[in-house]
Amino acid sequence: MKSEQLLSVKEAAARTGRKVSTWRKDILNRRVPYVKIGRSVRIPLEFIERMIREGWRDPLEPGEVLR
Repeated sequence: MKSEQLLSVKEAAARTGRKVSTWRKDILNRRVPYVKIGRSVRIPLEFIERMIREGWRDPLEPGEVLR
């Protein structure tokens, strides 16, 4: 079994700049994979890194129009 790093909601918020409340809402609506350990909720680091990678957008070149 692969060992995967898990982050708390506060750690995920600090890493991404999203509010803790936004993470909690996404967890509640099951938009984010998570692991529950007792009363604690953890988010896989791999998911957060993929979210950042896939959300990346290169800037437009000067004069380039968004289509």
